[in-house]
Amino acid sequence: MYTRAIVFFFIAAFALPVFARADQNPTYAGPLGPAESAFVTAIQADLMSRFPKAQDAEKAGYVRYTNADETGAISYANFQWTSSDAKHPSQLWYDKAGNLLGADFSVLQTSTTRPSIFGVNPGRLYEFDDHVHWVARNADGTMTYDNWVDARKYRAAGGDPAHPTAAQLVAMGRVKTASAVVTIFDMPSIWDLIVWVRPNPNGAFAVKNPLVTP
Repeated sequence: MYTRAIVFFFIAAFALPVFARADQNPTYAGPLGPAESAFVTAIQADLMSRFPKAQDAEKAGYVRYTNADETGAISYANFQWTSSDAKHPSQLWYDKAGNLLGADFSVLQTSTTRPSIFGVNPGRLYEFDDHVHWVARNADGTMTYDNWVDARKYRAAGGDPAHPTAAQLVAMGRVKTASAVVTIFDMPSIWDLIVWVRPNPNGAFAVKNPLVTP
């Protein structure tokens, strides 16, 4: 998912001007506790069973909006930014062959205090600020992913990030025609938990997986 790319950029190249305020990295990276281990084991079995391939995610309403990032993950979102339970991740990510890699579980950010979800240490969560994403179709029919604009810039240009439109992207010079936009959505300010579903020697909450080739 795109947030995974943001995480990687902040760790590997902090100087890049990517989401200036989306920089609250996890404060805890210790070993998994009993509740965390149970959570990871449960979602590995459940998500691998229900969403093993990218087409399974698409059938369930998840929409691709990124290319493969530096971790090898291609992200799909369902636009539901509060994960009601461990069976409903807000995002799923796949490798280039369409095999499930992991998931994001998120909740809307309503305070500066990290929430506690699914028995996971709150210190493992990332903070991401409001931004608008879109997918565009090129003249040759290919898709362009990884398109985004900070919500503050979108709002300053006269748009409403909560209700983004292709017409506003045209007005901002981000796309040439509204018809080129096939998907547009707002990712509001969220607390986000990134979890590898595929086994990871570095741990289920690590940023990268040495077993996955980008």
